[in-house]
Amino acid sequence: MTQSANTVETDWLVVGGGVVGTSLAYGLVRAGERVCLLDEGDDAFRAARGNFGLVWVQSKGAGSPAYARWTVDAAAAWPAFAAELAERTGVDVELSQIGGLVMCLDDAELTERTNVLASIRADLGGDYPFEVLDHRALRELVPQVGPCVAGALYGPLDGHLNPLRLLRALVQAFQAGGGTLCAGERVAGIERLADGFLATAGAKVFRSRHIVLAAGLGNRALAPMVGLQAPVQPNRGQVLVTERVQPFLRHPSLYVRQTGEGVVQIGDSKEDVGFDDNTTLSELSRIAARALKCFPLLEGINIVRTWGALRVMSPDGLPIYQASASCPGAFVVTCHSGITLAALHAGALVHWLRGGPEPGPLKAFKAERFDVQAH
Repeated sequence: MTQSANTVETDWLVVGGGVVGTSLAYGLVRAGERVCLLDEGDDAFRAARGNFGLVWVQSKGAGSPAYARWTVDAAAAWPAFAAELAERTGVDVELSQIGGLVMCLDDAELTERTNVLASIRADLGGDYPFEVLDHRALRELVPQVGPCVAGALYGPLDGHLNPLRLLRALVQAFQAGGGTLCAGERVAGIERLADGFLATAGAKVFRSRHIVLAAGLGNRALAPMVGLQAPVQPNRGQVLVTERVQPFLRHPSLYVRQTGEGVVQIGDSKEDVGFDDNTTLSELSRIAARALKCFPLLEGINIVRTWGALRVMSPDGLPIYQASASCPGAFVVTCHSGITLAALHAGALVHWLRGGPEPGPLKAFKAERFDVQAH
């Protein structure tokens, strides 16, 4: 890494300091590359610091076998990845992967979700484990479940972790491996050079042989600068956090999970409201009401914190992984499941970025698919 007062020269420039960007940056450093990671700062829209912390397989890939396979492989890689990060940094990301639940409040919902998972399992040739639990079987697994719950889907590959600890571990491992983190730098322009790229961020200039755009919602504006497209849009999720309570929920559910510290995290919203990451009383009330139906013991427990965060969504909800044809050495990486996919991003995806063979599922995640949809 060459650095002067206002100029930084490196081999790889990763734009975006969330979980997606740090996973890629760590993977590149682990592979022996010289890497500079640009993090816009705390005023950025951070999905990484506002998400639910799930490592989740259930329902992902309905209608897209490639995404289902990619997600299954990512979940399977997580135990080794968590152990690696702990060994390198001493940070326990609190991964618990003993299976997850999707609670259903009536038989119709249970049947509908069962049919979705059955179709995904058929697409993958049977390699997609799940169980359908009626109310009695669910009560045996989670005695505190409420009488309003008809049953649940259990996915043995599902789990959860502490997303803030994960981000900390990735940054520490990246820096310990020789990577350079530049915080508070928002890229305003990217220029193609004969031997790489020049990115400007305020008064600073960053020169690199390769550039990876992992800036979440910022990719929409940055990608066209290097001949790519990232038609992503924000989608808001609202979250409630309770005071610490006695452990009662070992298995995370899609809408309610209990963290290692004992707090209960509750979330259940998907809202198209632009870049508004505020909370609303009406939506928080709806989320809380569903959680109470699932777990009546939550009645009377104090809510200590709420927040809104913006997911990074492509038009079909699937990732975008693409190399630029017009600007060789430039890549765009965007998805809304950065936690679940982190192990593969640091591994198989980095191997592809460095010139290795393209993993099979990636062929389904090119941005050109949106041109076909438009026509």
